[in-house]
Amino acid sequence: MTASSTTATLPDRRSSNRATLVGFIAILLWATLAPLATLAAMVPPFQLVATSFLLAFLVGSGWTASRGDNPLRYFRQPVAAWALGVGGLFGFHFLYFMALQAAPPVEANLINYLWPLLIVLFSALLPGERLRAWHVGGAVAGLAGTALLVARGGTGGFSIDPAHLPGYAAALGSAVTWAGYSVLRRRLGQIGEAPTDAVSAFCLVTALLSLLCHLALERTVWPDSAAGWGAMLLLGLGPVGAAFFVWDYGVRHGDIRALGALSYLAPLLSTLLLVLFGLAANSGIIWVSCALIAGGSLLASKDLLRRKA
Repeated sequence: MTASSTTATLPDRRSSNRATLVGFIAILLWATLAPLATLAAMVPPFQLVATSFLLAFLVGSGWTASRGDNPLRYFRQPVAAWALGVGGLFGFHFLYFMALQAAPPVEANLINYLWPLLIVLFSALLPGERLRAWHVGGAVAGLAGTALLVARGGTGGFSIDPAHLPGYAAALGSAVTWAGYSVLRRRLGQIGEAPTDAVSAFCLVTALLSLLCHLALERTVWPDSAAGWGAMLLLGLGPVGAAFFVWDYGVRHGDIRALGALSYLAPLLSTLLLVLFGLAANSGIIWVSCALIAGGSLLASKDLLRRKA
């Protein structure tokens, strides 16, 4: 490679690294999901999703408007972009909550957390992407750490009960849905369709669909304390709000393989926050999980760490 061609690639590398760091903000925000959801546990799931995505729509639209742009114009998207956006956001949450109702939460969470591994693997299908041994190794290490982290709450380990098969299938469906959504959003970014501002429109429709599910399946319950109201507000502003916009930017313009592996930090950081705030018990297994997840994330992010000028 000549000096001129090396220089020409530097802006692209810097731009990719910045986008990956922006996407990583979503992972940090998702780490707060469990503590905030625990504080707002009195609110039924679909009601919580509906209010959170409504706030996400307001956050995204406000950001678009602050740049002098009209948020409403991003409602004009191709049918395929609408199907992907709403199918990814609403489909993931719908399947995830169905899994929690039809299978033990520990096992449903374990299966659901296959999505970072699937993102790393699915990314190999994208034009211009190559899957390396360290990407797979890092993702598998992260999966092992997540399995230890999630399963530590169980008493009998992971077992297959035929009565729970629908829940297992829903959990697997949620993992495939989110991985597929993330990778296909990357593909849309490569061909210049459905920019990140369009996520606001997808959030509004997701909020409406979640509201319909809430009215059909749940009884309306609002928080009974300031902490509950605050948690519900922060959910809509952070892990179920701004997180989807920075994640979208990251997977469209950054290193999607590194983001997939780094996503395993979310359940780890989430558990540590639960322990820190006294919402979960401490356990030595957390530190074993920490080593596996952190090591796997670093391994899969090797491309970012070894960038040379």
